[in-house]
Amino acid sequence: MKPKHRTGKVMPTLEDAIRASSLKNGMTISFHHHLRAGDYVLNDVVRACAALGFSDLTVNASAIMACHTPLLEAIREGVVTGIECNFMHAAVGHAVSQGILEQPVLFRTHGGRPAALENGTSHINVAFIAASAADAEGNCNGKEGSSAFGSIGYAMSDAEHADYVVVVTDNLMPYPLTDVSIPENLVDAVVVCDSIGDPDRIMSGTTRITRDPIGLLIADYTARAIEASGLIENGFSFQTGAGGTSLAAAAYIGERMRKRGVTGSFASGGITGLLVDLLNEGLFTSLADVQCFDREAVVSIRQNPRHVEISASRYASPEAKSAVVDRLDAVILGATEVGTDFSVNVHTDSNGMIMGGSGGHSDTAAGASLAVIAAPLVRARLPLIVDRPQTLSTPGDTIDLLVTQFGMACNPRRPDLHDRLVDAGLPVFSIEELKEKAELLTGRPRLLKNEGRVVARVNDRDGDELDVIRTVSS
Repeated sequence: MKPKHRTGKVMPTLEDAIRASSLKNGMTISFHHHLRAGDYVLNDVVRACAALGFSDLTVNASAIMACHTPLLEAIREGVVTGIECNFMHAAVGHAVSQGILEQPVLFRTHGGRPAALENGTSHINVAFIAASAADAEGNCNGKEGSSAFGSIGYAMSDAEHADYVVVVTDNLMPYPLTDVSIPENLVDAVVVCDSIGDPDRIMSGTTRITRDPIGLLIADYTARAIEASGLIENGFSFQTGAGGTSLAAAAYIGERMRKRGVTGSFASGGITGLLVDLLNEGLFTSLADVQCFDREAVVSIRQNPRHVEISASRYASPEAKSAVVDRLDAVILGATEVGTDFSVNVHTDSNGMIMGGSGGHSDTAAGASLAVIAAPLVRARLPLIVDRPQTLSTPGDTIDLLVTQFGMACNPRRPDLHDRLVDAGLPVFSIEELKEKAELLTGRPRLLKNEGRVVARVNDRDGDELDVIRTVSS
């Protein structure tokens, strides 16, 4: 007779799970970045792979964060020879820009990554999914336990498409887990570790609205421009980032919604406590959450059924039958550089060093009815606007408006928006005029041309190559 109960999928160590996965040299392992600067799992797995003698592995992670600098040693030792990601922190990116990795990094977007798994362009052999709560069969979430980080949306596509799925948790709960983000039928193994990450670095307190007068001015202009566009009406949908200026803009938009008696349909993307407050006030009917950015968001997604966890595929995949970003009315985005054709760089700094990535930048710009870049015209004595950005992250034909502390520029393809902004009395200039204003303050920057070998390739959400990034000497 069969035993009455199975013992579950729990394995003693990461090494045991790796052996059971049939991982081989040259294969691809994957990770998510919901634990952000506090993540331990990627480093622990790569360390275990090195101890087992693996080489020539590709790391496919939704993002490479500052805490992942041990990857550099794994690269030097030949354990890791390839990286695919949507974002790369400068702590790793600068070394990549200097040529540490022999083959180019492949940059995708938050929507492009699940799309590549769905259409077979990308393949994951073994997915390692950090979970703050799991049972012995692998039902798991990121909402419970001392390391709770909220939505686990970026890992959902990995679980669905990988050949072998390992859930790594520091909180094994009785079967069956009742709040399930990734179900047991997708999971092959469970490993219980001491800690999946440092909670203080996962959730470092509430993300705060800027107090900087320049940031507040940009935020005010941004909110006024979105109001002038005519989009703030019942059913309004919205996304913004977690930066101080973006949060201030969101607060100002909330004021305008309140004053006009508007109830929005949803806010999306990475969710902060400020958006939770707007939800609880009734200014939005729901939140579509692919990643939580602070403690308030984690508590909310655990308790509020109107705060909905979504996968990266549902968020932004062009291969999905529909995606949240394509229902956005307005999105507020940042930029390192903006070209005179409104093209945007968020991958590299002014020297061409890797220090970021598209994430959902080009996904939301392509999908939203109004894509706004909100950024200071001058930063560290460098102008925001250049003839052509060092790296093309987001095409200019998907950006509608640039807002700075000196005024705003409307993409010429949107004369309707231009007229609305002028009628509202907002300071509207051509992008060339704003460029001249910046250069009066900073001088004209010298044109850098990196001609070394290709160290990274930048793809748009459809998988088409937008640009390449070349080596930069130290």
